[in-house]
Amino acid sequence: MAVNEVLSRLQELLFPSVAAVAVVAVRADGETIRIEARCTLTGAACPDCGQWTERVHSSYLRFPADLPTAGRRAELALRVRRFLCAATACGRRTFVEQVAGLTRRHGRVTERLRQAMGAIGLALAGRAGARLAQLMGIITSRTTLLRWVMDLPDPTTAEPRAVGVDDFALRRGHVYGTVVIDAESHQVLDLLPERDAATLAPWLTAHTDIEVICRDRSGAYAEAAATAAPQALQVADRFHLWQNLTTAVEKTVAAHRSCLRELPSAAPEPEPAWVTPVEATSSQDDHDEDPTGRFAERARAHHALVHDLLAQGHGYPSHRPPPGLGTAHCPAVRPRCPLAGHGQGSQAPTPQQT
Repeated sequence: MAVNEVLSRLQELLFPSVAAVAVVAVRADGETIRIEARCTLTGAACPDCGQWTERVHSSYLRFPADLPTAGRRAELALRVRRFLCAATACGRRTFVEQVAGLTRRHGRVTERLRQAMGAIGLALAGRAGARLAQLMGIITSRTTLLRWVMDLPDPTTAEPRAVGVDDFALRRGHVYGTVVIDAESHQVLDLLPERDAATLAPWLTAHTDIEVICRDRSGAYAEAAATAAPQALQVADRFHLWQNLTTAVEKTVAAHRSCLRELPSAAPEPEPAWVTPVEATSSQDDHDEDPTGRFAERARAHHALVHDLLAQGHGYPSHRPPPGLGTAHCPAVRPRCPLAGHGQGSQAPTPQQT
């Protein structure tokens, strides 16, 4: 395959949308690819007078930053020519040719890199966009991304029918401006440096298709709308409607504050009747039930026998228990411990002593 055919294919691969550039050589150096190219047009038009000329003054190399190629950083070495203007009445003597779609005057990056970074900046802003660009092999910073976003032209919009006008703070408490928003698409249409009628009126005069102006309670905006757009209907936005209602209610309550003091005091509510929990009643019933078992039956039998003897006139004898009761139920006849009282000078009390 001939060298010219290879370079032609490289030109189609590297610059598919640029026709006036020819690839001279491609060299790979580690993580960088150096692309040498030149312009192929025979002449250029003067940027001031538009006169076509082919008189070459000199040439030099430009090194605009370009998009990465095959995952490697691309270093573009573009040879451009300086031409002499042939018009004698033109004040410009020389000028440098520009490649449409690739370079611009005093530009240090290619147009396709500028478009790519503008799209990244619009989508991710500064810090996140800079991180993504670094992963793509593009060396940039967050401030550069934001600067390219600010350099993008404003998108074209149709003539608005309904606009919203309000003030915003450039420096809170000191400098304020006016923001104009499309009330239908919610897009910012323009930012004005002041918030007075003299600043808003020329803008409204330049847009004659406005039918509705949504504004706040500012007298300056009302004056500008009445003067520059008398055909438009002026309405208050929802926020200021609620603000007007809140202000009116506060004034009404403040004017009738004395009426609030004459209101009778509210009667205290009666104490609720105490209701005994069901669990407590059931547990008490369970507690009142008689115990069961052999010990309980024997205790009840001894209790009945004692009361029968007491009813018959029997008392507790000092030496023997009543019939039917053992010594365990009669303290008077329990055998005393042979050591009880020794060393203490006391004896167990008898029933008569207690």
